[in-house]
Parts: sequence; structure tokens; C-alpha cells
Amino acid sequence: MAERKRQLVADELRDAALMLLATRGFDAVTVDDIVAAAGMSRRTFFRYFASKEDVVVQFLADMGTDIIAGLAARPRTEPPSVALRHAFWVPLAACTDHEDHAERARIVARLILDTPALHARWLERQIQWRSALTAELAVRHSLDPDTDPYPRMAAGMALLAFDTVLHQWPAGGDEQRLAELTDRAFAVVAPALDALTASHNAG
Repeated sequence: MAERKRQLVADELRDAALMLLATRGFDAVTVDDIVAAAGMSRRTFFRYFASKEDVVVQFLADMGTDIIAGLAARPRTEPPSVALRHAFWVPLAACTDHEDHAERARIVARLILDTPALHARWLERQIQWRSALTAELAVRHSLDPDTDPYPRMAAGMALLAFDTVLHQWPAGGDEQRLAELTDRAFAVVAPALDALTASHNAG
């Protein structure tokens, strides 16, 4: 119960912060603004986050966890392009589970991509995601990631597709539009992802 309560408090602070950051911009929002919106104290905020930037960093960490867990949950018989597309859709679907969430999620994505400090953290997280994806893909296909180029290259292609989706997500784009962008992006890399595994299987 205590852990659940902690998570609820952290989620309320995160949601309040992301809403303000999305509507006002990163530089215009203070910790005082966030705690006022959440109806909490500064002391409570700093119990969970080191700074307003840390809110976004934690958001990205959670997104990465969802992606890796999503890939691990896919059937191993599934083509890599399909498994990866579903894995990367997990956090996107969570961001758009309500109509009003989709536009806020898009604005937060743009905020991360367009704010130098946040974009640097985004790139740091992607490096961590690539390592975790590489390891998971190596396990799924019984490959040695230290000697076989496929796991690392496949992870990189999937991340590039995901990054492209976020860059091209238009204002007013709803869940259907986001799903279409995701399908198109992964369709571009699918031939390489699936041909590489086909060659391994043939060998």
C-alpha cells in the first residue's frame, strides 16, 4: 500500500509537471508552479524528483522500460519488424489512451526534442535503450551481440523509426494518425530487419 501511494503521488506530480511544461514551455515553469498545480508542497516534490528536468528524465525512463517489456512479451516466432513495432507502440498508446492526452503527449514530445537540455537527456536515454534492445534481440534470436552485428543494428533501426515518428507527429494528430505514422516508419525498416533474420535462419 505504501509503495502504491508513493507511485500515485509521483504520477500526480509528473502529470502536473508535464501539463505545465507542455502548455507554457520548459523555461517558463518553476517547481513552485508544479507543486501548486498538483496541490502539494515543494518538500514533497523534492522527495520524488531532483528538478523539473528530472520529471522528464523519469518519464523517458518509464517509456524505455515499457518498450523493453513490450518486446520481451512478443512471441519469438513473430517477425522482428512486427515485434518491434508493437513494442514501441506500448508507450505511445499509453500517452494517447484519452482524447485530451494525445495532444499533450505530442507537445511534450516536441518540448523534449526542441529544448537542448531535454534533448540531451533524450539522447542519453536512447543510448541506454539501444543497449537493452540489443540484449533482448540477441536473446530472442540466439545471437552473440559482441560478434554479430544484427542485434545492435536492429535496435538502432527501431530507435530511428521511433524518433522519426515523434518528429513527424503533427499538431492535432490523434491516436489513429500516430498509429499510421508508426506503421509507415516501421514499414521502411522492416525489409532490413526481417531480411537479416531470414539470412540468419537460412544459415
